[in-house]
Amino acid sequence: MEARALVRGITMSPRKMRVVANLVRGKGVEEAVGLLDLMPKKAARLISKAVKSAAANAEEKSGGDVSVEDLHIHAITVDGGPIIKRWMPRSMGRANRIQHRTSHLTVVVSDDHGGH
Repeated sequence: MEARALVRGITMSPRKMRVVANLVRGKGVEEAVGLLDLMPKKAARLISKAVKSAAANAEEKSGGDVSVEDLHIHAITVDGGPIIKRWMPRSMGRANRIQHRTSHLTVVVSDDHGGH
């Protein structure tokens, strides 16, 4: 049984988020949340919320048949979102473009251990 959580438009670059996402890929939900809660990164807090949400979705979807102990992170992907473009004034009348990158986070949890 699979369930997912999708968080769109996170104001953080995908490259920074993937560092944290790669650490918890394939782990159990409880182990992943424990690891993320101790990590001093902004991405860890955001990913932890998404993992908890996906686990809650799995419990709700199964009608209470699945417990958190049985779940593991089947897939976690960080994709690029829309880039917010801003201009910064520079010397001699010039301007540089500042690109604020955003991310879309998808977490899929599953209770089957066939592939892992």
